[in-house]
Amino acid sequence: MPALWCLLFLLLLFAGGLHAQPGDTLQIDKKVITLSEIVIRNNIDVPSFIKRVENDTSFYKAFRNLRVLNFTSLNDIRMMDKKGNVKASLYSKTFQWAENGCRHTQVLREEATGDIYNRKGGYNYYTPELYASLFFAKDTICGETNIVKGAELQVRGKSGMAKHKEQLKMLFFNPGKAIPGLPFIGNKTAIFDDSMAALYDYSIDMEERLGEWCYVFTIKAKEELKGFKKDRVVIDEMTTWFSTKTMEVIARNYSMSYKAGVYDFDVTMQVEMTHTAGYLVPRLLRYTGNWHVVFKKREDGVFTATLFDFSN
Repeated sequence: MPALWCLLFLLLLFAGGLHAQPGDTLQIDKKVITLSEIVIRNNIDVPSFIKRVENDTSFYKAFRNLRVLNFTSLNDIRMMDKKGNVKASLYSKTFQWAENGCRHTQVLREEATGDIYNRKGGYNYYTPELYASLFFAKDTICGETNIVKGAELQVRGKSGMAKHKEQLKMLFFNPGKAIPGLPFIGNKTAIFDDSMAALYDYSIDMEERLGEWCYVFTIKAKEELKGFKKDRVVIDEMTTWFSTKTMEVIARNYSMSYKAGVYDFDVTMQVEMTHTAGYLVPRLLRYTGNWHVVFKKREDGVFTATLFDFSN
């Protein structure tokens, strides 16, 4: 009988972490996950939680909701020189109207400095061009929906700038997923895969964020990585706040960096969400990025987007 009770105790400990101590770890597949004291006290079903994190679509869904809503946006884009001074900038206030599957962006106010635009009126830098492709509809676009199922991002059939924009969207909307067609990176962004588990520390905590109680899931590259293992890391750290009520992403911060022979980048992003008329939407986005591609000038840029006055 003592052996039987011992076996039952171990099964309970593994399955639910019921008797785990603060700071204890739990292994899910090959991921070793550190649990905070409050998480242990709340007896969270960790395996189910991890599965929901891996399969989350709420983050991408929030951005697709922008396709079917009216909203106002304050856009602040700054390009920096080698000394960290602003050499070109664009500040604008825009309004998007959306109706019957169509949307269009109207510029209400704009202030541009430096060489943000080229002689033909296009952007002189890739950073604002890519930003505009994500959030502006210069011409009326129809056939828009906020449906996620069947709308997966993909680079098949795309080339040149169109392909680069799609890859950027993958990095932006689906951090943690593999990105096809990106030289030297490929599956290195797939931080949920078991093949990447040995490179990262995983942790779950709970705290209040933006007026809601949230699960805080953090993935961070191990500090002791060197050589080949360090070269496999693209996403340095990602922290996501999930609503304890709905498991929707309430906020996410992430940083990425990589150095290859033909390009390098060091990027951080912060996203905060809000609810409006039954929709989850981004309300604040901050980006800081320094990147370089061979035969192109290095770009060091910052942008902040503040979205408000949503309606449908």
